[in-house]
Amino acid sequence: MTKVKIHETRRVGILLAFVGGFLDVNTYLLRGGVFANAQTGNMVLLMLQISEGQWMKALYYIVPIIAFFSGVVVTEFVKLHERWHEYVLIIEIGLLFLIGFYPVTFPAMIVNITISFICAMQISSFRKLRGAAYATTVCTGNLRSAAEQLTLFYIRRDEEAKKKCLNYFIIIFSFSLGALIGALLIKCLEIYAIWICCFILIVVVVLLLREN
Repeated sequence: MTKVKIHETRRVGILLAFVGGFLDVNTYLLRGGVFANAQTGNMVLLMLQISEGQWMKALYYIVPIIAFFSGVVVTEFVKLHERWHEYVLIIEIGLLFLIGFYPVTFPAMIVNITISFICAMQISSFRKLRGAAYATTVCTGNLRSAAEQLTLFYIRRDEEAKKKCLNYFIIIFSFSLGALIGALLIKCLEIYAIWICCFILIVVVVLLLREN
């Protein structure tokens, strides 16, 4: 059997999904009640503000969309390097470390833009779990894939579908656990709680370096 690449392993997926859930709850609780990981909601709200003629409010939603787009573009340039997975994580760690110093009394948009950029880099870099497509910063696609694989297992008794379904549920659970622990830690650590994500991403970098 072909050896699974380290960045597609379950342990890396679990850690990254945990960070994804942690970041989502962080921006919701501390940075204006928004979810910066995905842009579907921002696009809907952008069109809503435009329909009401609220041009300045529309700008509030278009900026994180541009930041997410930029994160994907930057990732494509980083991919030109041989050890690009590690470089992406190092950029994430550096930005999250700086966010830990950003007071909640300052404009939340700066943090939300940065988180959107980070999540774009992560979702563009870690796209497969043991060969199957997945996401570490959002759950919608993972839920769909889990339901699909579970149905295939029920109809065909496909053992491979069963394994994939289990993997998706593990990732969804890890994302949810990240959100739960993030919410609990924010109560006592406030803005500094985000440094937990830095530590977890450092662990992922070490895993990649050891394998390579």
